[in-house]
Order: sequence, then C-alpha cells, then structure tokens
Amino acid sequence: MPSTHTCTFCGATIEPGTGRMYVRNDGTILWFCSSKCMKYWRMKKDPRKLKWTKKYTTLRK
Repeated sequence: MPSTHTCTFCGATIEPGTGRMYVRNDGTILWFCSSKCMKYWRMKKDPRKLKWTKKYTTLRK
C-alpha cells in the first residue's frame, strides 16, 4: 500500500503519486508537495514566517 508523506517545507500531506522527492548527497530524503515549496526552500525562506504554510498556523495557535 502506498504511503503518504509530509512536505518538508510547508508540512502539508502529499498524496501518493504526487509531489517531488529530493535526495541530498548525504542520503537525506526531502519531500515537497509543489514546485512552490521547493523554490522557497532553495531561497532559504523560513516556513514559520509564511502565512500559507501549515507550520505557520501551528506556531500561531
């Protein structure tokens, strides 16, 4: 059975068959739900400061 993953950047759940998997040279696997999350991760943005991420909403509760 396929498993669901959570986005490394925003914290959203990723359905099987969607999203992107990024593997670093040290073997660390990063999952991204969209190219938007991957772009903001590469720009080294803090997901806790962006209102559209789940990490922002859980921090503000």
